[in-house]
Amino acid sequence: MGSDVPSSASHTPVSRTPVKVKGPSSTLYVSVMLGFMLAGLIWLVVYYLAGPEIPLINELGAWNFLIGFGLWIVGLVMTLKWR
Repeated sequence: MGSDVPSSASHTPVSRTPVKVKGPSSTLYVSVMLGFMLAGLIWLVVYYLAGPEIPLINELGAWNFLIGFGLWIVGLVMTLKWR
């Protein structure tokens, strides 16, 4: 039959070098992230409250939802890399 040594004993050793952990996100990153989320929220609130009175926002119509939610989602996606 073959050798009596278990197969797990013949594998290569695992490196025990510690992995460098990155520090917290910079304040600039957090500020930009929060800025995108707030800009999206403010865009939607202004659209609802004063949309007909502001010519540019009134001309955009339903595209205001894409702009507002788009800004908010960019900030939300940035939270995935926030440390």
